[in-house]
Amino acid sequence: MRVFLGVTVLMLALASPMRAQDVQPVLQSRVAVDPDVAGLETNAKLFSFVLAEDRLSISLGKQAIADFVFQDPKVLRPYFSNLKTSDGQQVTRNHPPREGQDAMDHDTMHPGIWLAFGDISGNDFWRNKASIAHRVFTEKPVVSGNELRFTTESDMLGTDGRILSVMTNRIRLLARPSGWMIVWATTFRAERDIVFGDQEEMGFGARVATAITEKSGGITINSTGLTSAAKTWGQPAVWCDYYGTVSDREMGVMLMASSSNFRESWWHNRNYGLMVANPFGRKAMKQGELSEVHINRGESLQLTFGALIHSGPGVDRDAEYAHFAEAIRKPNVSPLTPIE
Repeated sequence: MRVFLGVTVLMLALASPMRAQDVQPVLQSRVAVDPDVAGLETNAKLFSFVLAEDRLSISLGKQAIADFVFQDPKVLRPYFSNLKTSDGQQVTRNHPPREGQDAMDHDTMHPGIWLAFGDISGNDFWRNKASIAHRVFTEKPVVSGNELRFTTESDMLGTDGRILSVMTNRIRLLARPSGWMIVWATTFRAERDIVFGDQEEMGFGARVATAITEKSGGITINSTGLTSAAKTWGQPAVWCDYYGTVSDREMGVMLMASSSNFRESWWHNRNYGLMVANPFGRKAMKQGELSEVHINRGESLQLTFGALIHSGPGVDRDAEYAHFAEAIRKPNVSPLTPIE
């Protein structure tokens, strides 16, 4: 069965394109503080960043928490790497992986947290055979209250060098009581007719730290209550959390798929630490007939996913998903401010 999509996407007005040297870290808050995080120390709830030619190095308070890499000669798509909790525990696999400490497989395919696709009109962006080439920041990075936001625009280039689609990534980082959250909203504007194919390797993925994989004693749980990578594999869910205990402290990565996406996500989870929210691989995930999602030239498809980086006991996963959903519902208003 074919799914034809012509999605009208309402985007925010974007700032003028900017160069890396034009950006400076912004540390002052102009937004009222979320009551949920108001009790945190000031230096623990403010984001900051340093922009280099290839990446944003991001901190929360005094703690470095991630790099957002937008140009890489080996990983040919944007991604977050070396993600840490707000108290400094790493929750994604070392990038690049370390010999003797990490499994060395898929070193350029599983860099941390990413959005990638193994088949768009026969082009493989997951395995870095086709590339997503950074063009410009259309909204410069800015810190406002307990939030960091920025927007990038990239060309999705097929193996023939032609542009298949323009990819706009609107990314927000939100401080949360249990850690911090990524909201990643992507719009694909087709420059020619394109087809998203049917594979396991399609969607929003994470490779968790070696210490919290199921092979090391970690746990995978989804929003329907299923546990283990094997039992959650191929099943529909709005969120899936991969977590474990390190130095007597629980920590993990919870991926989330927006209900506003064109279809629910099935999950490609593995006991070695892989977790992927996949709305495309219906047959590959053993959920029905072959999926083909067609986007006509000039039309757009929007997908929104999220990731919660959490640390400490008692995380309320359903409440965090509700916060994610509210951030999507009111994209012009930080959910970290009182909403009238």
